[in-house]
Order: sequence, then structure tokens, then C-alpha cells
Amino acid sequence: MLAFYREENKVICGIDEAGRGCIAGPVVAAAVILPDDFSHPLLNDSKKLSEEQRNLLRPLIESAAIAFGVGIVDNKIIDEINILQATYRAMHLATDRLKVLPDLLLIDGNRFRPYKNIAHKTIIKGDGKYMQIAAASVLAKTYRDEMMERLHLEFPAYNWQKNKGYPTLAHRAVVKELGSCRYHRQTFQLLKPEQLTIF
Repeated sequence: MLAFYREENKVICGIDEAGRGCIAGPVVAAAVILPDDFSHPLLNDSKKLSEEQRNLLRPLIESAAIAFGVGIVDNKIIDEINILQATYRAMHLATDRLKVLPDLLLIDGNRFRPYKNIAHKTIIKGDGKYMQIAAASVLAKTYRDEMMERLHLEFPAYNWQKNKGYPTLAHRAVVKELGSCRYHRQTFQLLKPEQLTIF
């Protein structure tokens, strides 16, 4: 069971992202404020959950949350400002959408660009330690997966329904065969060096 992060008289918001390591599609972040009595035995880092478990948890988190927000930054912006800055932007957008102002932001990872005048704390592997960050990881992952499934309908050859835009061998093999499309991140290494054709 994960811990519930508490500081006396403070509203705590967990923040996490999904899709940072992909070669296609957006980066998505979620911000979640949970009530003090929230608990669920399944809740964990979204990467440790099955798709079925994540989809079960999402409506439970959304209905129980005091507030939540989701921020999306597409691949074109990622290429313009780089993935780190795009991740910060997605996290800020998610926080913008909260209907309750938090006192402290708990960020999964080790870096963050301060948001307005709200205090923040970065926690490495925080999505496997605290409920608030785990809840954010579930929302970020499920919202992004949904988006990739919709984009799959436009470009089914890349099989985003399955790989969600991550650089699997099969995904890269299709990029090598067909080239990239408008949802690929052109500043990322779409092919491994051994896949490149030298003329």
C-alpha cells in the first residue's frame, strides 16, 4: 500500500506525466488533489498496473478527487521547445485546470520548473511511493493511451493502439519502411543507427 503524503493544514497535489520517452504523440500530465481519506488497494505507479486496472481506477480517482486537471502538449510543440520544457508545460497546464488551489505540488522525478508561487517538492519514483502522485500517473497514462488509440485510427500502420508511440522494434521497423508521419517527434531518434541507410 502506498503512503498518503501529508503536511498539516496543506492542500497537496500530486503531478506526473506520461509519454516522455515516446517517438510519436503528445506528452500528457495530470495533477490530482485527493481527499485525506482516499485509499484503494490497487493504486500504484501506472507502469506497474495492467490496462484493465488503470481503466478501473481512473473513474474512481476522478469521482473521489477534490480536484484534478490534465495538460496535453503535442509533438509539434515538443519539437519546438524540447521534451523537458514540454513536460513542464504539460504539468503547468494540468495545474492550471485545478478548481482548488494547492499549497504544495508533489512532482514525480527530480526536476520541475516552479509554478507561480506554489511550493513544490520533487520525488524520484514518487509514483511508487505516494498515492497523490500514483493517482496522477494513472490519469496521465489513461488519457494519453486514449489519445494514441484515436491517432491509431488515422495511421494504423504504426500500431499505436498497441505501442502507444513508444519506440518498439516493430514501431521503428514501420518508420524505416514507410517513413514518419505528422504525429512523430522529428527531433527524436526515430531510427536506431543500425537501421539507417547510408548512401
